[in-house]
Amino acid sequence: TLQQLHALQPQTIAFENLNSWLGLEVSLQADKVFAKLVTGGRGGYCFEQNQLLFRVLQKLGFTVHGLSARVLWMQSAAEPLPRTHMALLVTLDTRHYLVDVGFGGLTMTAPLELHNTAEQITPHELFRVHHANDLYTVSARVADQWQALYCFSLDPSLPVDYETANWYVATHPQSRFVNQLIAGRADHIGRHSLLDTRYSRYLPDQAAQTRQVQSPDELRQLLQTEFLLELDTLATLDDKLTALFRKPL
Repeated sequence: TLQQLHALQPQTIAFENLNSWLGLEVSLQADKVFAKLVTGGRGGYCFEQNQLLFRVLQKLGFTVHGLSARVLWMQSAAEPLPRTHMALLVTLDTRHYLVDVGFGGLTMTAPLELHNTAEQITPHELFRVHHANDLYTVSARVADQWQALYCFSLDPSLPVDYETANWYVATHPQSRFVNQLIAGRADHIGRHSLLDTRYSRYLPDQAAQTRQVQSPDELRQLLQTEFLLELDTLATLDDKLTALFRKPL
């Protein structure tokens, strides 16, 4: 059950930051998260995605608590970031699993055994978990190299911790989620990724297929078809997409 939920949520509910990019509220109230991601046909980022899965797992009887992680992916080691990523720890019998359906274009599609140091196979990339000095580091095999994604301790995080981090991510003037359009979705064979007007398709054992989207209309259609997003409620989206194509590449 845990494996199937972990595989299907990233396929069905895209990672996306449209609310923060448009200057709209990113609420972590449970009913608003459900209304946005489930009934509203939208996606979300880690705080929304993993909160939704957290509640589903609890309802099914799993033992689960929240974690806070420090992102390492594409970051300089000399400039550590605050703990602005949410992941989950699930205990099943005597085993502990890292569960995370909200890490952008490299969202895991299977739970990882926390204390298994070997390479772990998922429906997409290989992952591994390294443990040292009370910190766990998650890495993925990307382009034949191991890339660190984030690190975390096992200290439980509470909703108030996520509220603080979410406010920073969604509103800080220098946050990527405020300044760039970001979307990602895994499907049954590969991944879709979007950064502003650059769309990439990743398939197993193939070079990434990357192209520049040519118009606001094409970008809107891409968000609807490849990322499965319902956009009709976003009144300011078309103006923002048009402005994006006026920016220098």
